[in-house]
Amino acid sequence: MSAQDARARFRAAWWLRNRHAQTLAGRFLRPETTVPLERRRIDTPDGDFLDLDFAPAPAPNAPIVVVLHGLEGSTRREYMSLMLRELFERGLRGVGMNFRGCGGEPNRSACFYHSGETGDLAHVVDVLRKRYPALPIGGAGFSLGGNVLLKYLGERGDEAPIAAAVAVSVPFDLPGCAQRLSSGVMRRTYGAHFLRSLKRKVRTKRHRLNGEADPERVLGARTLRDFDDAFTAPLHGFAGAEDYYARSDVRRHLAQIRVPALLVQSRDDPFLPRGAAPDAAVEANPRLAAAFTDRGGHLGFVEGVFPWRPGFWAEREAARFLARELTAGGLPG
Repeated sequence: MSAQDARARFRAAWWLRNRHAQTLAGRFLRPETTVPLERRRIDTPDGDFLDLDFAPAPAPNAPIVVVLHGLEGSTRREYMSLMLRELFERGLRGVGMNFRGCGGEPNRSACFYHSGETGDLAHVVDVLRKRYPALPIGGAGFSLGGNVLLKYLGERGDEAPIAAAVAVSVPFDLPGCAQRLSSGVMRRTYGAHFLRSLKRKVRTKRHRLNGEADPERVLGARTLRDFDDAFTAPLHGFAGAEDYYARSDVRRHLAQIRVPALLVQSRDDPFLPRGAAPDAAVEANPRLAAAFTDRGGHLGFVEGVFPWRPGFWAEREAARFLARELTAGGLPG
């Protein structure tokens, strides 16, 4: 799919032309879907746990899609529920993966999750392959989850056990995204929202830090970059925030992806610096398909003529792509 095709197919709602309006509408207008989920907890090799939420299987042999949420999200977020429903309607079984500490209960270890941590996803995929050896597995990631998914695929190259993937609103250019969310109006709105949520989790488990991070410095952080420098970096083996961003930035891994991967990205995403969409990487790697749109915000992609009947293009397009790649042509529409 070319960027031109994506622009032709996505029509931003006329009443949501602004990038912030698209972002906020995507957050508050997405419906609460009623996909029943079965939670299963799996242990990790380091003694922690991960909570997986399984949607129903539309058929006994339905391919599986691991779905990853964004920063401080969970499988209960509206975009996750909608994605799981879209997958079900196209004959695929979604499995929502809650990152550590995001499933509603603090995890056991001091470690959290971050943009470059792919070990937990690798473990989940291994568990699913052993449990369902005959079924193809795909992946879908939103925002931070998209960064994790694409980095995982790039790290494994030809050995990747995932057959196809979609990544929506990926934070391409992590240093630039961190700078935007730590400055000006973005810091006081989006950045402050994420920071409050992260600090709440630190307070619940500060007794588990064991000197790996200074709780007072962490809780005194005024920006996401300060938080990453005080907490994310030292807790996960990075020299500092800049080292964390540089080593976790997915752009360095795009050339090594060897499975069909659709990148759904708006050029007006308020989280990204201008020009961050990886056009050159897509052009150089035939396995990457670009669905780059002019409008859509961050996890927005809201369309529709009437405000009381909005449509959500990203989840529909993601499910369509995965159904086509994981089944014999998927379902029509």
